Amino acid sequence: MATDLVPNRLTDISPKAYEHPADRAATAALHAVPMLDTVVKRLIEFQYERALRQSLLASSVRLGEDQLPEVWRGYQGVLATLDMPDVYDLYLTQWPIANAAAIGAGKPMIVVNSHLVALLDDLELKTVLAHEAGHILSDHTVYRTALLILLQLGSSVRLPLLAGLPLLAVRASLLEWFRASELSCDRAATLVNRDPLVTSRALMVLAGGRDSKKLNLDAFLRQASEYEDWEPGLDRMRRFFLERQLSHSFPVRRVYEVQKLFR
Repeated sequence: MATDLVPNRLTDISPKAYEHPADRAATAALHAVPMLDTVVKRLIEFQYERALRQSLLASSVRLGEDQLPEVWRGYQGVLATLDMPDVYDLYLTQWPIANAAAIGAGKPMIVVNSHLVALLDDLELKTVLAHEAGHILSDHTVYRTALLILLQLGSSVRLPLLAGLPLLAVRASLLEWFRASELSCDRAATLVNRDPLVTSRALMVLAGGRDSKKLNLDAFLRQASEYEDWEPGLDRMRRFFLERQLSHSFPVRRVYEVQKLFR
């Protein structure tokens, strides 16, 4: 796509431009784990990623000019705005939960669930696609793929020769990093849509599972502020331990972080 057709192209943008401080700290902590990169490499070498790709090719719909072309063109616009170096496969899969993911250690790909496409309007969908493209631009996909493999394998499975590291500890470190990386890519999405309220609206839909026209964004923004304004104490401690089990930060926290940055 020619540059003159993409007036908001962020030419040669560095991921550092939108990196959240929590992401920076979590990435530094990951790099401090001895042999972690060896573990990640071994997981991917076991060809679980190849199995994921085969599964998508066999059971999902690969989008393009002749398959949901309006979604594909919006996706191309996102890649052009972020000045991405390549075009990555985009798959549509049937799943009742509205979600999306960027995965792949070699050539990354993006997967969106059909329920997500049905719920979001065009700008909200572009926001989600920009979020996932941000993961690719930030080179998050290797660690994300390793975490996905670990979550699918479960804690009871023992893999040989993984540098002697306990997989539960590796998974916990990757989950902490994953949650922080989401905050960075919400920023990337907002750079594309140029409106933090649109990013917040998309997160509201993901949280509630209803069309944004049926929901009240102002009320959701107040909810996010209320959540963050809790006084330190037992409730905050409970929230900390609850979030440690999740791959994504709570939607209200993500909305609060987006709004805080663009106030």
